[in-house]
Amino acid sequence: MKKPFNKPYFTGKETDYIRQAVESGHISGNGMFTKKCQSFFEKHWGFKKCLLTTSCTDALEMSSLLLDIKPGDEVIMPSYTFVSTALAFVRQGAKIVFVDSQGDHPNLDDVLIEKLITPKTKAIVPVHYAGMACDMDKIMALAEKYNLFVVEDAAQAINSYYKGKPLGSIGHLGCFSFHETKNIQSGEGGMLAINDEHFMKRAEIIWEKGTNRAEFFRGEVNKYGWVDIGSSFLPSDIIAAFLYAQLENLDDIQKKRKEIWNTYFEGLQALAKKGFFQIPQIPKHATNNAHMFYLVCNSPEDRTGLIKHLRENGVHAVFHYLSLQQSDYYRKNKDNRELPNCNRFTDCLVRLPMYYELSPEETTMITTLIGEFFMKS
Repeated sequence: MKKPFNKPYFTGKETDYIRQAVESGHISGNGMFTKKCQSFFEKHWGFKKCLLTTSCTDALEMSSLLLDIKPGDEVIMPSYTFVSTALAFVRQGAKIVFVDSQGDHPNLDDVLIEKLITPKTKAIVPVHYAGMACDMDKIMALAEKYNLFVVEDAAQAINSYYKGKPLGSIGHLGCFSFHETKNIQSGEGGMLAINDEHFMKRAEIIWEKGTNRAEFFRGEVNKYGWVDIGSSFLPSDIIAAFLYAQLENLDDIQKKRKEIWNTYFEGLQALAKKGFFQIPQIPKHATNNAHMFYLVCNSPEDRTGLIKHLRENGVHAVFHYLSLQQSDYYRKNKDNRELPNCNRFTDCLVRLPMYYELSPEETTMITTLIGEFFMKS
């Protein structure tokens, strides 16, 4: 039987809650299940205010609007990330300044950030790759020193922590994804966590197409109208209903994913020690939410051969990002800095199947196939 890279997990309650949303007569945005989800995040993780969005991309775009990013502003972020991290700020006219990854992890190298800060720098956008935290103390200290904003791209970091603090709760803003490849998912979906009270009122207006509609429905104003810029960032309450069923099963989902992650780690540790590839190491300041398990091969040829070998045996493993500084769009803005670690992860990183229904036997079978490939090569 073939093993896909990802398979959405259904708890069994999703269709029940969708039916409830339909029967309530309110399936547009900001309905009963939207409020339930937002309340869950605020109570469970202590976010000051949460707004569901149709994607993490939308949450990032809301962040860019909230920070009043304008042409000429500079935004510092890793190059090894998904295009949405940069696109949200590029659309407002920002110049993106990329940081290289760490030597042993795809997260940005915080040691390199300070020398990239200029009088035009407006924000730093750390991405918590694979749900493992960047060093937020260093990043927040730089933000305070230079009067910058921090937007955490926590797309992969639900239920993961930095020194006991939930990721997405430390920067001024945090952005999450509930895409079907994420731990907690709704097909498409995202969320903006607002941690700075200064942004709370305006965030809700931007979320509601630039109107004060949410205040009107709470009875705080006697009419609503167009008061600011914004867009239709709200998801349907049907999406929120699906998401709420997932949130109710958070502990079970996380327990199973961590079991799969640990099986991979234990099964591949000996091969990693022999130098065939690198496997993830969890920094002391971080926790592991088992978002993904990846290997870093020693060469592009090893990675290509491994992916081919696994697919020939019915296992769908995949690589990840093309570093954004190598993209066709960015090349015209190339600043001639070399980012060797980003390039290495682009060329050598491979992600293994990770989903709730993957059994211990299947996970062990995948580690066995990996061992066969490297021991024969």
